[in-house]
Amino acid sequence: MSFSNIVAQVVAAVGGTVLQVRKARDGIRKQAVGTAPTIPPAKSQGMLPTLKMPTAQGWAKGQTPVAAPGLTVNAFATALKHPRWIEVLPNGDVLVAEALTVSGGISSVFDLAMEATMRRAAALGDSPNRITRLRDADGDGVAETSEVFLAGLNQPFGMALHGDTFYVGNTDGLVAFPFDHATHVVTGQGRRLATFKPGGHWTRSILKSPDGSRLYVGVGSLSNIAEKGMAVEEGRAAIYEVDLATGTSRIFASGLRNPVGLAFEPTTGSLWTVVNERDGIGDETPPDYLTSVQEGGFYGWPYCYWGRTVDDRVPQDPSLVAKALTPDYALGGHTASLGLCWLPAGTLPGYSDGMVIGQHGSWNRSTLSGYRVIFVPFENGRPAGPPRDILTGFLTPDERASYGRPVGVAIGPDRSLLVADDVGDVIWRVTGA
Repeated sequence: MSFSNIVAQVVAAVGGTVLQVRKARDGIRKQAVGTAPTIPPAKSQGMLPTLKMPTAQGWAKGQTPVAAPGLTVNAFATALKHPRWIEVLPNGDVLVAEALTVSGGISSVFDLAMEATMRRAAALGDSPNRITRLRDADGDGVAETSEVFLAGLNQPFGMALHGDTFYVGNTDGLVAFPFDHATHVVTGQGRRLATFKPGGHWTRSILKSPDGSRLYVGVGSLSNIAEKGMAVEEGRAAIYEVDLATGTSRIFASGLRNPVGLAFEPTTGSLWTVVNERDGIGDETPPDYLTSVQEGGFYGWPYCYWGRTVDDRVPQDPSLVAKALTPDYALGGHTASLGLCWLPAGTLPGYSDGMVIGQHGSWNRSTLSGYRVIFVPFENGRPAGPPRDILTGFLTPDERASYGRPVGVAIGPDRSLLVADDVGDVIWRVTGA
């Protein structure tokens, strides 16, 4: 048994005792979801933060997640390596970014415990650093071909094609590659358009504006609550806007601890994102959230959460707290909501207009949350009702192991819903039953 596995087992044993104590003290909280969530008061977890992450098990042959009534799910592609994000090209090819969290170095006992736990959960290791092309030429809902589209990248995540340029969000910057529409391949070396600080919350999602003139890029924080100081957080916890005509970039909105999925709501044209909130003050405190993004808006991190609820662990800036915006829709504590796409009414039978969200799942609460794909209905450009499940069944019943963990979501070339599963190494395809 490796040293990392031994540490992970010790962490699990200690963590299990702490979890039971906290469950007895706090009870099981109702999930903080919706436009007016009930958020429990913060309770610091001190030197023993909750660590509960299921062991990565993977799917047995023929096993799938559980689709909601009226839907069916099949494996569109298998045998990938930690697929995280999906982009569909105009010719119907499906591109998948394969990347993995890498070690940021160990400087404390908590770092050692966290890394051992993440390795057991298949959330840390050697990153594939590539984009794979999948093609379903015969239209049967299963990709027959899989080939490397781009390799040698640096933790690639977001992708976008505009004109004859293909854009990739590496953890350290936005890179533009020449693209040939006749052959559907990249034809030259990339050029850097913007530079971002790598590490920490490393994913760099990309969304093209409806008119194709701009790209929006999500850049997460380095740390949980800026415990390493604000200097290293400069330029992070933000969504950038990149002008493709001039190549210039600017911060479009800030105070967003880890904004990952990005999507436009077509009725209003507003930009929306899902944000992973801070850790260490409770199972449901604060909730992750889905929100529209205002130009120049500040959303509180690290000073406060869900509007102007001050985090007293952080040295304060009252002027920034006073301007903090309240998010639109709570998604529950620590769901790790990552994937986001707009689902037009009728794409899936029985589902109206709304947003699909891939919830990667918690690692830091006493009862696991997330580990599902959900749908939030919209009316008149706003969330309008409770979330509905699309896919569940990613966990074993005892929560000790995960078959898979959903990440990116996208509308496929046949109007199906595609879901990247980075533990199962699968792209799932959801359609009507």
